[in-house]
Amino acid sequence: MAANSSAVWQKGRVVEVRDVARDIRRIVIEPDAPVRAAPGTHVDVVVDLNGVREVRSYSVVETHDDGTRLALSVFRTRTSRGGSVFMHALAEGDVVELTQPMQNFPLRVGAARYVILAGGIGVTAVLGMARVLAKLGADYRFVYVGRSRDAMAYLDELAAEHGDRLEAHVSAEGSALDVRALVGGLDPDTELYMCGPIRLMDAVRRTWQDFGLGLPSLRYETFGNSGWFDPEEFVVRIPRLGIETVVPQGRSMLEALEAAGADMMFDCRKGECGLCEVEVLELSGDIDHRDVFYSERQQQASAKMCCCVSRVTTAKSAPHRNPGRAVVSIEVS
Repeated sequence: MAANSSAVWQKGRVVEVRDVARDIRRIVIEPDAPVRAAPGTHVDVVVDLNGVREVRSYSVVETHDDGTRLALSVFRTRTSRGGSVFMHALAEGDVVELTQPMQNFPLRVGAARYVILAGGIGVTAVLGMARVLAKLGADYRFVYVGRSRDAMAYLDELAAEHGDRLEAHVSAEGSALDVRALVGGLDPDTELYMCGPIRLMDAVRRTWQDFGLGLPSLRYETFGNSGWFDPEEFVVRIPRLGIETVVPQGRSMLEALEAAGADMMFDCRKGECGLCEVEVLELSGDIDHRDVFYSERQQQASAKMCCCVSRVTTAKSAPHRNPGRAVVSIEVS
């Protein structure tokens, strides 16, 4: 198990477990060394995947002011790499290893106006931000996007707390979000904070640039596991090191390479920092870029990839390829 070297690890006891939406479970933990968790923070948690210890990141949804209790909400996805299955199996009294809260997605207080945008389980990263803005009396809108109401965690609580500042866009009800209308209606003094699936975030980023809005006013965090295509098993090779290994559907390339003995660099494990970047030497298939680190031009070039989240797929052009696993040869720093 590799981990973020700057993290402060501790143990915590699970004190509450309950479902808050379809496939979403709220897990409240009492940490041994509590510290206050600011909005936008997350914790890394050690998960046991059939005897293999891995690290997963989860946003802190809520916390006591002194940090003595913190709540996570975990979505069990059908494309899970095992972490959400482990988390959903936790029961009251269980002990887990986790970090103190870490901040990669801070809220800047003082903007003229705000839009908080949540897609699905991305609400966990921004719920606390909206709560702070409400307490400050800030000018804000909370836009919450989901496929159906039963899959949207905390929807009723948020409606009661934020009133008409909350806008729910539910695809099953025909009220899907019009990204162009949302972004096009903003003025340059508005800051937008978002977390959600890569398709939503990519649409917002592209539209933001189309309207010429300032990039520093667009702030986001990603899940680190949502992609354009369903994950496939593929092969990765590092010719210089004589390493060849299979990346299963439920494991990232980074994890597979670590297990094969490669000394990998990384930090966020969410496709945001670029530290896990690898050079693509040869490719049979296509890259499913799941990062938010590269520009659109860099992703189209497919010369490099963030191995912590991105994968290789045959899905883009499967009708024109021979059946079989995709293969990528890479070089690491």
